[in-house]
Parts: sequence; structure tokens; C-alpha cells
Amino acid sequence: MALTFAERRQKWDVKLSPFGFISPYFLIFGVFGLFPLLYTAFVSLQKRNLIDAEGATFIGFGNYEQLLFHDPYFWNAMGNTVSLWLLTTIPQILFALGIAHLLNRRLRGRMFFRMGMILPNITSVAAVTIIFAQLFGRDFGLVNWVLSWFGAGQIDWQAGTASSHTAIAAMVVWRWTGYHALIFLASMQAIPSSMYEAATLDGARGWQQFWRITVPLLRPQIIFSTVIATTGNMRLLAEPLLFNPGTAAATGGSDRQFQTAALYLYEQGFAKYDFGYSSAIALILAVATMLVAGLSYLVTRRIQTD
Repeated sequence: MALTFAERRQKWDVKLSPFGFISPYFLIFGVFGLFPLLYTAFVSLQKRNLIDAEGATFIGFGNYEQLLFHDPYFWNAMGNTVSLWLLTTIPQILFALGIAHLLNRRLRGRMFFRMGMILPNITSVAAVTIIFAQLFGRDFGLVNWVLSWFGAGQIDWQAGTASSHTAIAAMVVWRWTGYHALIFLASMQAIPSSMYEAATLDGARGWQQFWRITVPLLRPQIIFSTVIATTGNMRLLAEPLLFNPGTAAATGGSDRQFQTAALYLYEQGFAKYDFGYSSAIALILAVATMLVAGLSYLVTRRIQTD
């Protein structure tokens, strides 16, 4: 028996409606995600000036060859990026776990402290960087003033590699620790209290309960926060750029001591207008970020399993 028009329409509606519901996501991803990625890959194969697109010439993998085998500044930037990743990601997760554990206790004004944890995250990154640059100032910085109580001299935080990385890491950790702490806190509140009561009856103390019960049950959230922190910290730009404002801000210090890969991309693309070379840097940085994020996931998972 032949189906009527209404029955055929209903049949096709059942089959195609799910695709229609999810199509906006794929359209937005295609326009703002996939197309820029493919276009960047296309431009990376060219010798192309940002303000003279019509004068572009195809050079194949020449940008990648120059970048990987003949550019020491790129590898210096990658080394700084990995260093800052280690100095920011690990403290973020550890501090966030500790703060979430404290806020999960019965404290006066818990809601006030919980709300306060997200304030650094919603603060403008430019404002945070400028304030921290003043705090870590060589002559009149608050940090050097406090260190002078202990006999330390005036530290030029921007001059050295270790000192500048420490200052920039402090900005990032201060700004993002509260975000991860709230994620951990929400997960801690979902842990049944009966598990802690049983552990108390077995003689487990607070520290033992934290490491034996809380941390293992937070494994998915710890992995999520580690991956999110890794992808963000591998692409630091505003913090090193504004830490040393001026005409040479894009170089990340006089000796490029805190120039990250993202900042080197900015220098090549928007200071030297080498659009093709900066596009190659962007793709290599994207691949490196995915590799480091995958490594972070495996390490975190292994630690949690052990």
C-alpha cells in the first residue's frame, strides 16, 4: 500500500530531524573552526606578507624547514613554553585541590570564599598582567620589598629566565586556580558522606581520607582540569606580551628569555608581517599542544591508577 504524503513527510521527519538539530554546531564549527584551520595550513605553504596578500608565492614546506631546522629563536620559544607549562599547570592543580578541600569543610562564610575564588578568573588578563608587572617591579615592587625583609637584594624579575618565568607563572596560577578549585569542589560535594564516615570508623584520619577517597574519586575532574590547563598554558600570549610593555614587547625580553611560542607567532605575524611563517608556527604549536595534552592525560591517568 502506497504511503500518503503526510505519512512520507512524517517518516522523513523522523529520520532527518536529528541531523537538523545538530547541524548548527557543525555549521558554526565549519565556519569558525575547520575553515580557519584549513586556511592556515594553506597559507603556511606560502611566502606571504600580511599586508600584501597578492604577492604571495608558493614555497611548499619551506617555512617548516626553516622553522624546524634553521630557526633557534623558535626552539628557544618552545623551551620557554614548556617551562611555563610545567610551572603553571602542576601548581594550579595542586593548589586547586587543596583550596577545594578547605572550602568543602564547614567554615563560616563559605559562600563568600567560594564566590571569591572565581573573581581572579573573570578579571581582565591585561589588568592582571599590568598589576603583577608592578608587583614584580625591580625598584618599587611589593615582592622585592617583602624579600628585602629576609636579606634578599633587588631582583630584576624581567632580566633572568628563571625569575621571569616565576613571575609569569604566578600570574597564571593566581588567575586560574580558583576556576579549577570550583570544579573540584562541585565534585567533592557529590561524594557520599557515608564513605568518609566508614573511613573514620576504620581509623583513617583527614589526610588519609583525602588521598585515599577524595583524590581517587576526583580522577575524571583532575584529568579534565589538567588537559584544560595544558591547552591554555601552552598558548600563553597576553601575560608575556604585557609583562614587558614597550616597543620590544613581542620579543619577550631583551634576550627572548620569556618569549613563548604564541608570542613568537605574534612577532612574526604582526610585527614582521610574515603571514606564511607565522601560520607554520601556529600549526606546529597546535600539534605540540595536542601532544603535550595527550601526555598530560596519560601521566595523570597513570598517577591516579597507581
